[in-house]
Amino acid sequence: MTHSFPSAEQLHAALQAALQPASLVVDDDSHLHAGHEGAKSGKHFTVTIRAACFTGLSHVQRHRLVYDALRDLIPQGIHALAIKAEPI
Repeated sequence: MTHSFPSAEQLHAALQAALQPASLVVDDDSHLHAGHEGAKSGKHFTVTIRAACFTGLSHVQRHRLVYDALRDLIPQGIHALAIKAEPI
């Protein structure tokens, strides 16, 4: 069975639209996890984002904003998401 998992570009677009970051990098790390059991159910990404909307928020609150922005893509096949979210 072939899956059409979300792409880094799709994550980038969703985060850009929702959070309007000053800087944003989305890396697809899936190749680093080839053969890992979780690789069958989705892709691995690292998000590095700096946005004004993170100002005054805790680490957990910043991560929640990122997850909220990606809520439609996560069930499509994001197995792992590393987040580096900082205010500007």
